[in-house]
Amino acid sequence: MTEFNSIRQYNFPTLIRFGAGAVKELPDHLASRGLSRPLLVTDPMVAQLGFFQTIKASLAARGFSVGTFSDIHKNPVKSDVEKGGEAYAANDRDSIIGIGGGAAMDVARAIALRAHHRRDLFDYDDLIGGDKYVTEEVPYFVTVPTTSGTGSEVGRSAIISEDDTHRKRILFSPRLLARIVFADPELTMELPAFVTAATGMDALTHNLEAYLARGFHPLCEGIALEGISLINRSLADAVHRPDLASRSRMMIASLMGAVAFQKGLGVVHSLAHPLSSLLDTHHGLANAVNLPYGMRFNIPGSEDKFRKIAQALELEAGNIRPVTRNDASGVEAGEAVVDRLLELNRELGLPLRLRDIGVKPEHVPTLADLALADFCHPANPRPVNLADFSALYHEAY
Repeated sequence: MTEFNSIRQYNFPTLIRFGAGAVKELPDHLASRGLSRPLLVTDPMVAQLGFFQTIKASLAARGFSVGTFSDIHKNPVKSDVEKGGEAYAANDRDSIIGIGGGAAMDVARAIALRAHHRRDLFDYDDLIGGDKYVTEEVPYFVTVPTTSGTGSEVGRSAIISEDDTHRKRILFSPRLLARIVFADPELTMELPAFVTAATGMDALTHNLEAYLARGFHPLCEGIALEGISLINRSLADAVHRPDLASRSRMMIASLMGAVAFQKGLGVVHSLAHPLSSLLDTHHGLANAVNLPYGMRFNIPGSEDKFRKIAQALELEAGNIRPVTRNDASGVEAGEAVVDRLLELNRELGLPLRLRDIGVKPEHVPTLADLALADFCHPANPRPVNLADFSALYHEAY
């Protein structure tokens, strides 16, 4: 049985200190690097929680000059980053500590970029080749995840939206990788059940889409399959019967999903992103609702992979004989996976239909246009066109 009270170190893809109590090492780590003026970047909710106040107090007790920036949106926009950059510069900070979920991590990482890069923020958009402008050093950057969903703590990119159009942009560079991650599952124990469920389904989506993404990358695929297995065994307990073991497995599985999706994501994320930008839907919830329908769309041509997914989910269909691409048993495994995803959403108390999260039929044309323009679906194993996106939204509605 794995002992989660001990702290382990992984160097993949960056230095990770994982285990209960890991965040207590933060003051010593900063001091050992000669840093004394960190800017803590988080979201408004986390900024009010007890563990965040404890982190601040532990740094202040060691003589650190601690700044806090938490004025960010649920789905971060450019102005959040600009204000955070001003907070960093105005107080002569020497390091950035991203504490929270995906929104806080994205803004913290983008502030780290903004600190010494003075072009317009979206000149650095990776989708237009902007990574070539990321040439300067960035402040010392540390991440402390408090949810088990995005895995942004080990990422090298930040997704920031335009304030007016809410079009999502990607800021990417290996320079934006955290120098160290303190992954402490105890920090997730205060999360409400809904947040745990929605972020957990986000992590599951990352692992599933990374495994199915086109291209040859067996390293990511192996990580993704184990991530799927860990989430299947832990998410319901983490939501309804939380303990250190279930929260620890979810945190490591979330981190694994972010490592795995270096291979790519797919149609589900392209369905989910417009819901966040147009209707301000929680990203994990948007993924959760769309996940069964996106996975069903991907069964044709990926029957063998769905058989392995079924095995990772411990489904009966995963125990069927080896299949060829067009073998009906591969389809059976895929349908069993879809049924399991619907069942999991029910078990977690999450909505099953887009109509239950505020989507109206008249939203579909705009959502489909935005989904087609999204940057994730080119890696999907099956090509997706505008009619497909419209049909998927209607199916999920």
